[in-house]
Amino acid sequence: MASEKILAQKQQHIAELADSMSGDKTFVFVAARGLTVAQDTAMRRELREAGVTYKVIKNTTLKRVFEKLEVEGLDEVFEGPTAVAYSDNITAPAKILCKYAEDIEVLQVKGGVISGKVASVNEIVALSKIPDTEVLYSQVVYGLLFPLTKLAMLIKAVAEKKEEGGEAAPAKEEAPAEAVAEEAPAAEEAPAEEAPAAEEAPAEEAPAEEAAAEEAPAEEPSEAPAES
Repeated sequence: MASEKILAQKQQHIAELADSMSGDKTFVFVAARGLTVAQDTAMRRELREAGVTYKVIKNTTLKRVFEKLEVEGLDEVFEGPTAVAYSDNITAPAKILCKYAEDIEVLQVKGGVISGKVASVNEIVALSKIPDTEVLYSQVVYGLLFPLTKLAMLIKAVAEKKEEGGEAAPAKEEAPAEAVAEEAPAAEEAPAEEAPAAEEAPAEEAPAEEAAAEEAPAEEPSEAPAES
């Protein structure tokens, strides 16, 4: 009777653990033997403040619990003393335990479960490097707003460039006007100087033609007497 009562109590305990863990996303298993009281207290406090449950549970009990949760492949993990940290926050257990494992040599990460799938030590460490939800949210928001911010900066730069170009434009327009004003008299003066030369040429040729006309009759009277 006593053994049946103890077995019933164990089964109830396993069922209660499985029920309490069923809604959690991440489980991280560690070997935590050898921590000082101060180290263990500080780590547990940080886990608790982050909403992470941390328990040292017998391997046989953990095997039964994860059988109920329908997770297989943890036999190698459940060797030697094992503690488990779990939470519905997917990164919190890994972040805190991996941080302490880097500073405390005796604390070793053994593996874990992420969203119902067995995860290796390397996968748990990689999970610990992912930014927190708030950081991710801020990065996403920044990523969405950055194109708009960049567009606003470009529009402002274009507007400022147009304003600068508008002030400089009159100076560029005045330069051709002055050039035309300086070049116009030169173009007008050139024909005025050449015109007299064109008119003088016929005046010089005309006397020559008149002289020839005057010389022609003088030769005709001398030839007429020779024929008679």
